[in-house]
Amino acid sequence: MTDNNKVEFINIKVSEIAPNPEQPRKFFSEEAQEELTNSIKENGLLQPVVVRPVEGAKVPYMLIAGERRWRSCQAAGLEVIPVKVVEGATEEEAYVLSIAENVNRADMTIMEEAGAYADLKAAGWTPVKIAKQFGKTETHITWRLGLLTLRPEVAEMVDQGQIKNNLAWHIAQLNPANQMVAAMRYVRGDFDSEAEAQHFANGLKMMEQQTSLTNEKAPTAEEQEKQKKAKAKAKDGLGKAEEVLIPLLEELAEKKPEDLAVILGDDLARHLRVVGRLYAKVQMVRNLLSKAQGIQRAMAEDFNKAAVEVQQEAAAKKAEKPEPGSTG
Repeated sequence: MTDNNKVEFINIKVSEIAPNPEQPRKFFSEEAQEELTNSIKENGLLQPVVVRPVEGAKVPYMLIAGERRWRSCQAAGLEVIPVKVVEGATEEEAYVLSIAENVNRADMTIMEEAGAYADLKAAGWTPVKIAKQFGKTETHITWRLGLLTLRPEVAEMVDQGQIKNNLAWHIAQLNPANQMVAAMRYVRGDFDSEAEAQHFANGLKMMEQQTSLTNEKAPTAEEQEKQKKAKAKAKDGLGKAEEVLIPLLEELAEKKPEDLAVILGDDLARHLRVVGRLYAKVQMVRNLLSKAQGIQRAMAEDFNKAAVEVQQEAAAKKAEKPEPGSTG
């Protein structure tokens, strides 16, 4: 608000207040609303709603903040409630106050939040200014705005909590068809973790940026030989790890800490360092393999799509071709 805004606290009739049609939050939990109504019945309205006068309207005041409280006051049967009246607030200032009221509430959905930031951006606000206004990071604002490319069905899954925020952003980077593929596969449980689903989404994005697999050239004999050797080397290395390293770690895991302190003696610190390095490398390689699996799954998805397209094209050509002996 600017310094020119006049603020006063008065009591007015509930019927003299109208909700803001531009309210950024559209979803109100029935359970939470009922709890608030019961609280107001017992204790009254403890925190005034915020309104601004509207000249020439059927109802003299419009809500800026506190729609949940106003609704519960109606449900509780209150006729007069305490309000904070802000005079001279512009439409933009009123909207900013409304967002500030709701943006950190658990029941404001992530898509409602994104939509509110988008409205401010459309009004000329930069992500930096939005972030500063609401105490967020610029990355937070940018990621929220990035969700607005989600197709409606996927956005609804995000709002319902079926898809988590970080994964939603990765899915939002895809074209509409692939958004649905990634979302449905995650919701039906095709992935062991959210990270796996993110890697799959990233793999789909890579496929979108590359030429279709059906148009790629077959690898040369030299390239095939290199791939064969690399595969054999990796397989041999993993085989040695299974034969030597895993049994050793399993054997150590069966020991008690006090036994290891005696058995390893002066070598204990060295073993701890070695295992620490192994752990770090295993975590790194596991992450790489998970990303590779995501790409592999995306390649399979892309190939299957291409195969279906080829089949449909062949069927269309067959339908166009006249039967032998038929006349045109």
